[in-house]
Amino acid sequence: MTPQTPAEGILKTSDWGDSISYYITCQCTDDVCSHSIEVEADDHSVTVHLYANYRTKFWEKSRWSQIWQILTKGYAEYQTTTMMSQQTAINYSTALTSASNDVTEFKRKRQNETV
Repeated sequence: MTPQTPAEGILKTSDWGDSISYYITCQCTDDVCSHSIEVEADDHSVTVHLYANYRTKFWEKSRWSQIWQILTKGYAEYQTTTMMSQQTAINYSTALTSASNDVTEFKRKRQNETV
């Protein structure tokens, strides 16, 4: 399989040169499972930020159980899964690689302009 343009399951939401953002959809089409990524170049490195909103399965845990977990551990545990088809996974990895190369090149050009 080869990467697609436009890519299945991957939505480019912004491109600021030194920062590129994508929205990754779950194969089940529920927004709860989807997440966003941002590839950013700063003065020192290229970083990837992953943004996801997790929700508890309220029917599996009582409120008291959740409160007790927060009181004793200091946090509540949540988990989500993003299902991707093989094509979406290929597009995902290609988008990360491409964005990383693009922001690195943008950073390099910007540094050469200021010198």
